[in-house]
Amino acid sequence: MVYGANGYTGRLIAELAKERGETPVLAGRSAEKVRPLAEALLLPWRAFDLAHPDLRDIALVLHCAGPFSSTSRPMVDACLAAGAHYLDITGEVEVFEAVFARDAEARERGIVLLPGVGFDVVPSDCLAALLARALPSATRLELAFAPLGRASPGTLKTSIEALPRGGLVRRGGKLVRVPAAHEVRDIRFADKRRTAMSLPWGDVATAWRSTRIPDITVFMSAKPAVIRSARWTRFIAPLLALRPVQEFLKLRIERTIHGPDAGERARGGAELWGCVSDGSQTAEMTMSVPEGYTLTAHAAVECAKRVLAGAAKPGAWTPSLAFGADFAAILPGVRLGELVCS
Repeated sequence: MVYGANGYTGRLIAELAKERGETPVLAGRSAEKVRPLAEALLLPWRAFDLAHPDLRDIALVLHCAGPFSSTSRPMVDACLAAGAHYLDITGEVEVFEAVFARDAEARERGIVLLPGVGFDVVPSDCLAALLARALPSATRLELAFAPLGRASPGTLKTSIEALPRGGLVRRGGKLVRVPAAHEVRDIRFADKRRTAMSLPWGDVATAWRSTRIPDITVFMSAKPAVIRSARWTRFIAPLLALRPVQEFLKLRIERTIHGPDAGERARGGAELWGCVSDGSQTAEMTMSVPEGYTLTAHAAVECAKRVLAGAAKPGAWTPSLAFGADFAAILPGVRLGELVCS
């Protein structure tokens, strides 16, 4: 089942699954939104909200209905009750932590919990795992990405929710709150050098689980004006946290923002960079990937197929723990740079 199939990313996943000969059940909260897509793709469909989940005869749920801070827990509950595997496309640190905390329940029920099977965090998680494999003694991990394209409404609404909370890093194995954009640095990606700011990306949770490297920071390339705006939010965080302000900003996004079209997705891409260090040695690597939503669709469908085929054991996993550090490299359009050790 693809739940949230009528959303921007859910639709891309449903279309790719159909193209690959799969017949997922398409589902969402609104019959008026799910039915037309299902009929166009000649796929079965269901409509239900998460207060009354309908997972009859469903072996796996690919959960695409955000914000996951609100929707992940009830869907995980439903999957555990129904004995269905749970996958999602979240990038939210708190959601990852909450799902990983249910590892024992998943093992007991014989199901897989696999959050973050899209751009967040398949390529970066695998990059972190590759670097940890190259330098097992590493105590510090830095990851960075440069998205070359527009974001969907759902992605932006999730970002709006995170603004009041500032930044997040991992230090000594613990999550630590820091000011927004607390660190800015220049990073040499595969194509060029870019300025990047730190941000509370999902790898702060997943890379720790995958590598056990205690100090982790994630960066995103950004223009100076964006960095200044991020730092400005430090002073208005209480205002941004107010429910009326959140609702107003999300409504503006829904009315004015649309995800990239097919042409933009075909032209787009993203660059990733990672570096590990143990204080005396370093290992560094880059990765080039297709546009984020395109990568998400391919990664999510491939993860679902592998879980259904029994490639992952019951429990809560990151992508690299489930399928190996080399998993991202098998996805269409993914290119690894040379490993540089010093």
